[in-house]
Amino acid sequence: MAQQKNFQEEVVKEIRTLLWGNCPKDDVFQRWAQGFQFSQDEPTALVQVEGGPCAVIAPVQAFILKDLLLEGPLDTWKNITTEKQNRLLVRAATEIIGQAADPINQSYSLIYLDNDNGDNPMVNGEVSTEEAQPFNADYFHSRLRISAVVSLDEVKKYLSQRIESLKEPFGVLLLLYTVVCTKGINGMKGEMSDPTEPVIDSIYGYGSQSLINLMLTGRAVSYVWDHDQDIGGLQLRGIDKQNTVGFLALLEHLRYCEVGAFLKSPSHPVWVLGSETHLTVLFSSDRRLVSPETLAEYARRVFKKYDPEGNNFIPANLLQDVLADLELVADDEYVDIMKKKLDNESLGIILLASFMDEFFPEEPRTCPDTFTLYHYNGLPRSNPDNRVRYHTGDAVLLECTVKCILDSNPMLTVLQTKWPSIEVQWDIGRTPSLN
Repeated sequence: MAQQKNFQEEVVKEIRTLLWGNCPKDDVFQRWAQGFQFSQDEPTALVQVEGGPCAVIAPVQAFILKDLLLEGPLDTWKNITTEKQNRLLVRAATEIIGQAADPINQSYSLIYLDNDNGDNPMVNGEVSTEEAQPFNADYFHSRLRISAVVSLDEVKKYLSQRIESLKEPFGVLLLLYTVVCTKGINGMKGEMSDPTEPVIDSIYGYGSQSLINLMLTGRAVSYVWDHDQDIGGLQLRGIDKQNTVGFLALLEHLRYCEVGAFLKSPSHPVWVLGSETHLTVLFSSDRRLVSPETLAEYARRVFKKYDPEGNNFIPANLLQDVLADLELVADDEYVDIMKKKLDNESLGIILLASFMDEFFPEEPRTCPDTFTLYHYNGLPRSNPDNRVRYHTGDAVLLECTVKCILDSNPMLTVLQTKWPSIEVQWDIGRTPSLN
């Protein structure tokens, strides 16, 4: 028993260092020490009390919305019970934990707080004033225990029976630690570009892209492009398949990052939106927004795999590899003919536009011209009247294809990374906040 306890303490110590570095600042840790709680004004929307834990809360919200959209119309969402809220939370948490597990040797490490000690400061989910001092990182980590199960059904049952632990002040952290422990320290470090950097910013408390990706996809990679990319001999790991929910980044328009099709075009019309400092969620009930990938979109994605720097061209000698990857004719004689046609000035490069015009002429657009979007921001201070609610936007895709990026409108800027010609009129008379 003592040996098992020592092992668990060592695992917890490694997770703590991976997430926080040597020593989390008290104020940063306490901003993360909140439970999952639903808004009184929007009973399916989670509330984020302080800045920081949106890297966990927003993905959980995205998976909750994904399930809700599959169940029924939005006008029924206002009338859900506490039991229904609990089921939504458990389903979302279970799916996120499941994604993180090793697909071959499936096992799940559930982290819980051992409150058998008499000095537990938690009373009915609250911290009494006289016992507030232990409510810190050291107290939390000293009480963590690990329970292993081997099926997702057991995970779901476990969380359902202990739903209050997700709602109490350490609930967000307990889910985060469970996901990390299920993923495994080695699994995390093997996917992160720099495992020596804490996953949670030690000064501001923001979650890194590795943490966001872990919660969204189960992979702790540091980049959001499709597949891995070779940059100057370095293998930089990205997203490996189409994801259930998506991700769009404000910073993409500055070329600070490149969001690939796997996250831009998820299988459900739900996207986590990343600003410089916060995560919110965009969603729609219009499933035409996530129609299957066309052949042209697939071809463009394959071409870009051979163009890791985003130049929109490849060296001519890679044309054969691209054609073979797309399962097109790729014998030497045909490739030579195509090289001469696509590179008629003998510059030694093949332009993406020329390649697409030749092999994949533009297909009819499957995305609707008009659709309704909804936006969620879990911070009360970022909502009108400090009330966390969904805000409705009527979107239209304009005929003009010139992308007009407005730095004064971050919401429109991030949406244009997905829909370049979009305009949106919001129900509150102003654009919802991304921060």
